[in-house]
Amino acid sequence: MTRKFSQLIALGCMAMLITVPFIALYFLINIELFATMARNNLGLPIQWQTVSDMQWYSLWLLTVFYVATGLAGLYFLRRAFSNFAKGQLFNHSNSRDLRLFSILLFAQALARPLLFSITSMLLSLNHPAGQKMLSVSIGSNEVEVIALAMILWVMSDLLVRGCKLENENKQFI
Repeated sequence: MTRKFSQLIALGCMAMLITVPFIALYFLINIELFATMARNNLGLPIQWQTVSDMQWYSLWLLTVFYVATGLAGLYFLRRAFSNFAKGQLFNHSNSRDLRLFSILLFAQALARPLLFSITSMLLSLNHPAGQKMLSVSIGSNEVEVIALAMILWVMSDLLVRGCKLENENKQFI
């Protein structure tokens, strides 16, 4: 069951790695849809009529960099779970892949408040003096993701120790 579940996770990661870039390109072509989604999801008191197309494209580019960090993490997670599906649990490759995933997950959790702050500044650039905004938002989601990244870091170290124990056991047999 663990192998099938690992294979399912690896396939899910692969599906995301393939579809998300196409979605990003679609939003680049249809920037108005991207702008509509941003207006609905950001919850910022912005004078939306003053936001230019160049600001929307800049926000799209910032969002792509943020999402690319997550996709890079999914790439390494997919590699680890592909190995798990093959029955290769304790090896240095899995440890490295989980460690890189945890680093990228940690980086993305730290980048989220920064992205929100830059977004608020970028979208309020055309506001009159005194009405430009800088909004900072840190929530429990970021804290949870940082904790998860730390747990995965420790688990990657455990895989290395498990690999060493497995090699020692093979030498005795």
